[in-house]
This record gives sequence, structure tokens and C-alpha cells, in this order.
Amino acid sequence: MTTNGAGKEITFTLDGREVEARDGETIWQVAQRHGVEIPHLCYAPEPGYRPDGNCRACMVEVEGERVLAASCIRKPAPGMKVKVASERAKASRKMVFELLLADQPDRETQAHDPVSKFWGWADKMGIATGRFPERQKPAPDRSHPAMAVNLDACIHCNLCVRACREVQVNDVIGMAGRGYHEKIVFDFDDPMGNSTCVACGECVQACPTGALMPATLLDANNVRTEFPDRKVDSVCPYCGVGCQLTYQIKDDKLLYVTGREGPANENRLCVKGRFGFDYVSNPQRLTKPMVRKDGVAKRAADLVDPSNPWTHFREATWEEAMERAAKGLVKIRDRDGPRALAGFGSAKGSNEEAYLFQKLVRTGFGSNNVDHCTRLCHASSVAALLEGVGSAAVTATFNECKNSDVIIVIGANPTENHPVAATFFKQAAKRGAKLIVMDPRGQALARHAWQMLQFKNGTDVAMLNGILNVIIEEKLYDQQYVQSNTEGFDQLAESVKPFTPEEMAPICGIEPDVLRKVARTFARAESAIIFWGMGVSQHTHGTDNARCLIALSLICGQIGRPGTGLHPLRGQNNVQGASDAGLIPMFFPDYKSVEDADTRAKYEAAWGVTLDPKKGKTVVEIMDAVHADEIKGMYIMGENPAMSDPDLNHARGALAHLEHLVVQDIFLTETCSYADVILPASAWPEKDGTVTNTNRQVQMGRMALPLPGDARQDLWIIQDLARRIGCNWNYTHVSEVFEEMARLMPALDNITWERVEREYHVTYPTDGPDIPGRDVVFDTGIPRPNGLAKLVATKYTAPDEVPDAEFPFVLTTGRQLEHWHTGAMTRRASILDALEPGAVANVSRGTIARLGIAPGDMIRVSTRRGAVELAARQDDAIPDDVVFIPFAYVEAAANLLTNPALDPFGKIPEFKYCAAQVEAVDPATRVAAE
Repeated sequence: MTTNGAGKEITFTLDGREVEARDGETIWQVAQRHGVEIPHLCYAPEPGYRPDGNCRACMVEVEGERVLAASCIRKPAPGMKVKVASERAKASRKMVFELLLADQPDRETQAHDPVSKFWGWADKMGIATGRFPERQKPAPDRSHPAMAVNLDACIHCNLCVRACREVQVNDVIGMAGRGYHEKIVFDFDDPMGNSTCVACGECVQACPTGALMPATLLDANNVRTEFPDRKVDSVCPYCGVGCQLTYQIKDDKLLYVTGREGPANENRLCVKGRFGFDYVSNPQRLTKPMVRKDGVAKRAADLVDPSNPWTHFREATWEEAMERAAKGLVKIRDRDGPRALAGFGSAKGSNEEAYLFQKLVRTGFGSNNVDHCTRLCHASSVAALLEGVGSAAVTATFNECKNSDVIIVIGANPTENHPVAATFFKQAAKRGAKLIVMDPRGQALARHAWQMLQFKNGTDVAMLNGILNVIIEEKLYDQQYVQSNTEGFDQLAESVKPFTPEEMAPICGIEPDVLRKVARTFARAESAIIFWGMGVSQHTHGTDNARCLIALSLICGQIGRPGTGLHPLRGQNNVQGASDAGLIPMFFPDYKSVEDADTRAKYEAAWGVTLDPKKGKTVVEIMDAVHADEIKGMYIMGENPAMSDPDLNHARGALAHLEHLVVQDIFLTETCSYADVILPASAWPEKDGTVTNTNRQVQMGRMALPLPGDARQDLWIIQDLARRIGCNWNYTHVSEVFEEMARLMPALDNITWERVEREYHVTYPTDGPDIPGRDVVFDTGIPRPNGLAKLVATKYTAPDEVPDAEFPFVLTTGRQLEHWHTGAMTRRASILDALEPGAVANVSRGTIARLGIAPGDMIRVSTRRGAVELAARQDDAIPDDVVFIPFAYVEAAANLLTNPALDPFGKIPEFKYCAAQVEAVDPATRVAAE
């Protein structure tokens, strides 16, 4: 027996050849590593799947043992002699496959997947027919829009059960019955479409027989008819998790998607990532440039039907559209000055697009009036992190929760908004970590929580300062870390003295003993990590919320080590990268202040122009400036402020008021309704480029599909517009943009286009061209000028607008699992739209009873800014007197209601809280109105 740094190695014999097994390896794994194939069905050699040994397809002979051994679960011993190719082992494996063949529909005429893993092994073993009678065949289940269930092909390998229970930790699939009657079931033997399935599709990807399949691949007889002719590896275009995936393509059409082993997802996907891709071929795709018809005015309430844009627009050539777009912008710039123009870039495009967009605004328009959706999601988190620890990115990847013994998730609903990240939290809880969920809404993650703190909306600071009070008063903080690595502790300690749990409990709604228990548990943890979402950031006190979390982590020394850190879960696929690349009004790339003379000189030298020394306006400030006639022209790429901004009547009024608006997008969004020029752009699967996920992982997206019609690459459009307004750009490939960006961003040191293309992902920062990036940062200090983290005291302030007699409810908004932001993509994805087809308002059963309605009845939700009517959905996670509305539905746009009041530091609107009224809609009144 020999040892090395990897652990113990065991020497044994495999088919007469001496081999070594690494520590913990099974016989199957050793054989695989040495190129010896052993059939397997119930074992998936992917991350998260444990071997089960139940199918007996991988049997091998061990010399001296009476029975054969399942190689997927059997570990070798020193001197063991294993025979894979013995006649006894081969005969056993063949018998197993012949028995399993009895469970399969006829391959030629009825097989659900004739190229399944099962049939692949049968071919390798030369088994075409079986000798055993067919079993009884269960009926097909096509109740789910995304997945087809055909248990006549099921072999009871249990891979789907492990996929659901252990990998995704959704606990929907199980086994029921005994003996001959044993079968796979969903929940209590419900049809899949009626079960609690969240359509992550992990079971589909794991199934080796075709018993579970993407529904779109099967015809009416449940027979597979579509097979890919090529594959392209890329990254998911939805949330900030950054799941790697593989497009399966036939005839330049996307058939389906499979998960790939990326660092953030380990093959896993969610319903959007797996089933939300046919938006790219939706009939409403923009394929020709359009310009506004002469004489057609812009009106705030006048939204254009995306299926019939010809009421307001006409087709144009690219030359006419680009010339008209550029001339309108140049006219305003030259007449009214650079600050009369503004640009909104996109967090759903690439890093390269974000970099070029902000460069165009700064060098072509001549001002810093550039922003994107980070202003609407995590601007307050960025402000607090830059202030406190000198970096706006996460201090540790979410994968680090595997090393944590305490995990806080606050103001986030990851099972719906970051479903794959949530799998890691759930797995950590199953492992024994104490998961503490803090949120005014109940949520699915609470089922896995050690403590669920369902505090009152808008009282984050009160609750968190109550926890800080306990830690400081009981001297549970890390005194050595505080003295060596922080400043401002005395002021923090003094400020939290009045915030005792007894004083805070009536405000936040959490009992004093619970606040104390949580405080003590977090402070005493060996390794604790904090995750937060927009429930923390989207408040007028969002920066203070984040400051409290930063203080909690710092005073306990829970930063800079494995399993510790601060992690704001980023919303869109490239909101981290777009912010890093400078798509924000107060910073150049890498968060360097536009008002710093030395920084500005560096960029002036690199870009060859004089730059505006004044920081620009943010998203909401730009809309206010439009109403004030300060900003008269805009260029918007891939953003939809006519749906995403607060107080939409105000935002739409601003867009309609613009003298000149150029919109670049893949669909005729609500924002396009106010455009003078519409430029058809590229969807994510139609271009090459990098994105940076919430984990700081720079990943490569690859062009998989041709552009539809006369649509153009976003980079081509940006560059052509830049040339027409006076910029002398000549980028011939996206890699040239990346290399320029990387030269100006120290965070990207040692990361080249070729490296990302070769490795698929590189985490920043990285200390060398061949050294892996660092998952955990601040292990050697805090990147602030004095090397000390800054603790900032906060005080509790109420939300800007609180309930009263006229508006007694609290309105809060957010996303749904199936739909994304303003719905431009997901509502044009057929399966996602089938799963959630219409606008709903989530309210408690108490509210439903008080209104005298039934679930599904129409209600009217109104605020001081507007009203919408939509269906009531009973949600026991919602407190009484609170209403939650997803903001993806144009027919009942939540942001017609929301409050545009801003956090003074992050300049983020208070989407998560405003006063509202909820009323039943009289059906007779509704019919009369219609």
C-alpha cells in the first residue's frame, strides 16, 4: 500500500492488471479511469449522485467470493482480484439486461427514446431481444407541459428519486407499492402536472431509459422523433447563478438543453434554464429595423401590440435606421450638450457589450449618464460593500456553504429566484448546517431551516441591530479580528445599545429569545456565511440593511475563510459583469470613480478623448431629468424601463416625452412603444461573449444559432452607431473588446479570452495565468486604503410610505420561478408561459376570507400611483395585510403601483414596500367596464 498527498492508494488486480485505487474510489470508478467499461444504469457518475447498486448491471466477479459484486458501490481491498470480463460476470450482466428489456417498449416502433443510455448499453452488449414476457404497461402521463412520463420504460433504477431528493432536494419523486406493484410516484401518486414538481428537469436528465423525457421531443404516440445533429456548450441567460449548459440543435433549431458540469451548477438547471429557450424562435422576434411612422405621436398610455407594430412603425433598411438613430443623438448632443443624452445598457448581454456600451456613452455622448438594472436590484448592496470592504463583488462563492456550519439567507427566495444555488443551501442543511432564513414572506426554503424568522416588512434594520446588540453586549464578537481588521467598532457598539431584543421585538415581530438564539448561534459558529437578495436592497434603507449584514459578518470574524463571507445573490445573468465593466454612472470599469482625476486621466489616455469629470444620473434620476427637459435623447439596449421602473406612469411619460429614443432589442418590448428607431438585436444563443456570474466566475457564451432575418449582432450595432457619432472604432472580433477591457480592469489580471475559451470559466481574482481563481477573498486583508474594514452604524427608519386608513395593505413585488423580470423572454417561451400564463396577486387566506372571495377571483390592487386588476392566489406564506405581485405581466404591471422613493446612497427605488388597497372586483362591474 502506498500513500501520496491525495490520500491512501490501494493496489489490487483488475482483469489481471495491477492497478491502484485512490482513497474512497469504487471498483467502477477505478475501472473507468483505466479505460475498462462496465455497464451501469442506476449509477450516474456526475456530481451529487451517490451509487445505489440496485440495478445489478455493473456486476463483477471478485476471486474467492461466492456472489458477484456491484462495482458501483464495492470498494477494492488490498490484493483483491477483480474480474470484469469473466464469463460469469458477463453472463450475469447480460441476464440483467434481458430482464430489464422486458420493461421496454419495442425499440423500432414504440421506444420513447431509442438512443437512451439503456439502449446504448444493450447495443454494446449485443442484446436486441429478450427471452422474458412483458410486464403490465402503465399508462402514459402527459399532464405536465414540460415533461412526458412513460413508466412503461421505467426500470426502477431510482436515479430520478435521487435526482429529485438528493441533488435538487425537491422531494417530489418517490417509490410506492411493493413487489410487482412497485412504481415511481409524484407526491401522493399524483399526475406529474398536478404535483408539486418545480420542473427543474433533473429527473429527465438522469433517466437512462426515456421513461422521463422533454415533452417537446415526443410525438402524439410518445415516440421520440427529434434528434440533435450538433451540440454547443454555453451559459444560461437567466439568473446570476451562471449555470453552464449544452444546446442540443438540429437544422439550426434548438431542440432541448442539458445541464453541463460548470462550477456553479454541477450539471443542474432550473425550469427556465432547461425549458425556457424557445423564445429565440418566437414569431414576435424583431428581424428588421423599424422607424416610427411620420405623424404618429408618442403617448404614455399607448403601448404597441408586438404582434402588429405596423400601426406605429414601418420597416427600414439598416442604413436608414442607423443613420436616423445617429443623427437624432448627434443633433441633441451638439445643440444641448453631452449631458442631454443618456444610455441604459443591459445586464443580459455580454461583458464585452456592456464595456462597449458604457464606452460609447462616455466617449461618444460625452457624459456619464449611463446605467442599467443594477440600479433596480443591488445598487444599495454595492454601495455598502464598497464602503465597508472596498469591493462590490461577493467575498465567497455560494458553493462555500458546503464548508459552513451556519448559513443566513435574508431577503431572498432562492428556490424561486436562484433555484440551482438553492440546491447547495438545501444540501448543506441536510448535511447538518444550521440554515437561518429571514424573510417577511414564508418560502420553500423554510422547510429546510433551523430557524425561520418571518419578520415584519421593512424592519430589517431593527431585527439585525437587535442581533448585533446581543453579540456586542454579551461580548460574543471576535475581539482580535475587530481590533486588527476593522474601524468604527466603538461607534457601532454605542449605536446598537438601545436596540435590545425586547425593544426590537414589537417592531420586527420576532421574539426576543429567538433573536438571542440566532445571535449566539451565528457568533459562535466556526464558519458562517450570509446571503441576501433584493428583499434587503430594494428599500429606501437598503444600504443600511446591507451595512448591518456587513457588520454582523465582520465583528464575528466570518469573512476571508472557507465557509464564511458576504454574498448578495445577483439577479440577472451578467449584472455582476456589467457593473464590473462600468455600466454605472459614477464608476469607470472596476469601480474606479469618474470624479477621481488620476483614474480619469488613465481612461482618457486609453480612449483618446476628454471625459466628463462629473458623475452621471441613475435610472430613476434620468427619468426625472427627462420630465425636466434636461435629458432629451436616449439609447436603450436590452432594458425595458417601461416595465421595470417604479411608478410606470411616470417612467412611460418620460419615455414618451423624449425627443429621440433608440431601442435595441430582440422583441418589441413596452419600451419600444416610445422609440423613434428600433434595432433588431441578437439573443444570447446567437452570439459569442463572456459573462460574470454572482460567484465572480467569468464564463464563455458561444454562438449556437444563426441570427433570424436581418437581425444583427449587438456588438456590430454598438460599434456602427459609435462610428456614426464620431468614434473611430474598428473591433473585428469580440475577443479584441475583451482584451481591451481586461487591460483596464485589474480584477481581470491573468484572465485572457483564450483562457476563458479553453477553461470555460475563470474565477477572479486569479494570481497567475495558470492558477485557479480564488473562491474566497480577503484572506490576506481588506482592500480598502487603510486595510481596515469599515463598520457603519445604522438607525431604524420606517419605509417611505406606510399603510394608513386609505391604503391599509403593504404591497411588495418580486419574481416568480417561471418568469423573468419584465417577461420579455419568458412569456415568449411556450412552456414557461403554459406553467404561469397570467397575472396573479398572492394574498393570505385571511385576506381572501375578509374580501369574501375565492382563490382565482379578481381583485383590484391600488396605490397612490395607480391600480391593476388581477387574479387572487391564496398563499399561506403571505402575512395578512400584505399583497405580493410578480412584475412580469404587462396586463397588470406591478410597477404601475410601486414607490419611486430612493435610497439616498444606492439610489435604488423602494420596490419592496409601499401602501396599498386591496378590494374585490364586482364581476358585474367588471363585465360592464369591458
